[in-house]
Amino acid sequence: MKKYWLILTLAVALSIGCNANSGVSAASTPATVNETPIALPNAEGSLKFAVLGDFGNGGRSQYDLAATMARFHDKFKFDTVITVGDNLYGSQRPKDYATKFEIPYKPLLDAGVKFYASLGNHDSREQQHYELFNMGGKLYYTFKPPNQAVRFFMLDSNYPSPEQLTWLEQEMKNSGSDWKIAVFHHPLYSSGNFHGSDLKLRAVLEELFVQNNVSVVFSGHDHFYERINPQRGIVYFIVGSGGKLRAGDIDKRSLLTAKGFDTSNAFLAVEIAGDKMYFNAIATDGHVVDSGVIERRILVSKP
Repeated sequence: MKKYWLILTLAVALSIGCNANSGVSAASTPATVNETPIALPNAEGSLKFAVLGDFGNGGRSQYDLAATMARFHDKFKFDTVITVGDNLYGSQRPKDYATKFEIPYKPLLDAGVKFYASLGNHDSREQQHYELFNMGGKLYYTFKPPNQAVRFFMLDSNYPSPEQLTWLEQEMKNSGSDWKIAVFHHPLYSSGNFHGSDLKLRAVLEELFVQNNVSVVFSGHDHFYERINPQRGIVYFIVGSGGKLRAGDIDKRSLLTAKGFDTSNAFLAVEIAGDKMYFNAIATDGHVVDSGVIERRILVSKP
């Protein structure tokens, strides 16, 4: 495994180096965050979605947060849920898909909300074929909501093969979307004591994100909510307490944390309108534990 990561890191570094030498790199303004507490605008025509991770344990904590999401949907009509992995823990038989997904999120599914999944380390690769996860039989894929200048890049961080990285680079380069958002399980930056930042994954992904104007990254794996101070112009979120919770796991001494919440389960509600992304992190009891507005990265010169 160490040899695999070394070869992969060198391959990516050589690829980026060759591309950099072939011309002038694109320049972008950094994504910025206004942390003033703010409600979601709930504007007509905006893109509304939720982010959920590390949730499918079939326990009371998952069901309670799912009920909170359903109540929130009554007033904020998000039509998409993005998952950051660990969609099902333990056995993953047909009845487990029911008890750990279909039943708790039935009100959302009945309302027409579509879930788009990425896979975590606890997930069976067979989930790519599960119709309600909308993966289209692929371990990594991209999709663009209709009538929106937003594109999501759903990655498999369990095995970031050279083929996946080549695909990702081409997809990001060919995307004309204003907002480029990466979604995967293992966080490049985290203040978690149990897992923390995945430095090997950062070595093969971060430069691709910087060079291709990614503004926001959603991950999970650590079982809490955390918003990271912007890194190299990109805003990173950990939304890993959709069912599982590792209470008290955030390192309070960390300089990475802009806002952390590890005392209850939480999901993230997001709204994009133009160049602004509004976000509210919402705990099981319904109170907002973090909110603000992100201004996306904007290209100021092209390669």
